[in-house]
Amino acid sequence: MAEASPLITLSEAPIVADTPRFADAEGAECQFLGVVRGEEDGRPITGIDYSAYRPMADNELEKLCARAAQEFGPHRVEIRHRLGFVAACEPSILLRVKTKHSAASFDLCRWYLKEIKSTVPIWKKPVFHDA
Repeated sequence: MAEASPLITLSEAPIVADTPRFADAEGAECQFLGVVRGEEDGRPITGIDYSAYRPMADNELEKLCARAAQEFGPHRVEIRHRLGFVAACEPSILLRVKTKHSAASFDLCRWYLKEIKSTVPIWKKPVFHDA
């Protein structure tokens, strides 16, 4: 399977999940769509305000994708993360991982989500109803 460049988008634009396209050697895609919940710490929220230090966030995402390619072998990944205010019930992150087999796709999708949350400088600030 040919390695494709990762598709990484940090944007204030809404996330719209479209129909996936597969390469000849790809047999699986795992997609994770993370949606803003209507509460944080037991309190109702209107949404979350996401911010990032863009130069560092972009660099960390690129390093993360390069590390995954080296450690896990050929796959394609798409990462879309919203910035700015994201209302409750709207998607804030979309991950798509395409691989030859399903198990690898599931494992890599989980790995990417964990790494993004722990290493990429994207911060969230809940906007509470009573604020």
